Amino acid sequence: MTKIMVVDDETDLEVLIKQKFRKKIRQKEYEFLFAENGQMALEKMKENPDVDIVLSDINMPIMDGLTLLSKINELSPLIKSVIVSAYGDMDNIRTAMNRGAFDFITKPINFEDLSITMEKTIAFARQLKKTLQAIKENNILKMYVDENVLNFMGTQEYESSVMLNESIEGTVVFFDLCGFTKFSEKNKADTVVQMINTYFDIMVKEIIAQQGFVDKFMGDAIMAVFRGEYHLDRAIDTALAIRNQMDTLDPKDLPANFKPMVSVGIKRGEMISGNIGSASLKRLDYTVIGDTVNTAARLQDAAKENQILITESCYETVKESFKCKKVGDIQLKNKKDKITVYEVLD
Repeated sequence: MTKIMVVDDETDLEVLIKQKFRKKIRQKEYEFLFAENGQMALEKMKENPDVDIVLSDINMPIMDGLTLLSKINELSPLIKSVIVSAYGDMDNIRTAMNRGAFDFITKPINFEDLSITMEKTIAFARQLKKTLQAIKENNILKMYVDENVLNFMGTQEYESSVMLNESIEGTVVFFDLCGFTKFSEKNKADTVVQMINTYFDIMVKEIIAQQGFVDKFMGDAIMAVFRGEYHLDRAIDTALAIRNQMDTLDPKDLPANFKPMVSVGIKRGEMISGNIGSASLKRLDYTVIGDTVNTAARLQDAAKENQILITESCYETVKESFKCKKVGDIQLKNKKDKITVYEVLD
């Protein structure tokens, strides 16, 4: 069960949350705690140390949401926070992100958007907890992790810890919104952010539905990772679903000068999973690297609008499950030899 702390001085929100998520509450997937301000939230989190994520307003009496963010980092770096506020100006967004907010949603709340954001945040929080559980067996944590994390882990349970790095088998997918850079150059910032978030929500929803993880957002692109049984099949199913979703969007909901299409690169294989970044800057991302990741990125770069490209080895694995056609031998950037590429049709 995921435990979620909701911090807002508007009492009506508690009723709305319980109504909108009643199914998940009944099925014991979500448990909600409610607080009217940051101080009350901190007291409840001390009583409930298993809180996974926090949804918090900004403007509240006694302790506001931005102050609460700083306090949460001191209490536990594992708790991920989403700001839910009517104050959606860039200054508040930047301040929230600098204080450790995982995401930001503006009021009035779009509950579908909130649900997707919660799922994404929960998935990240769970992955982080799994990583920290694994690194407990190691011994060089101080080389990588900042003081707040060390204080949290300097207990009996986490006295000796380290970053976990491992070789894994999985599938990496790069999704890119074709032509969005030009669209962003010709439209207002608010319009650009609203539209890219709309498209990303569609994509993230399909990734989560196939038990994938969003590794990172990169401008107008998404990198996703799939592991476990049939990871390549699930990755391709996701790409097809996203392409179909983009094709069926209602034209009246789209800007007049832009039709969303994706280019997709997919590669399965071995990759290195670990915390990558700068230890001196104390900025590390839990991600995957290696030739499998690089090849998927190059395939996406080579793909045309609404095209899904895979390697020949991937084709041999899924040829009985998906309709594909041979594109031919192409030269990918930074690759010595040409590789044979196939396009997934359906």
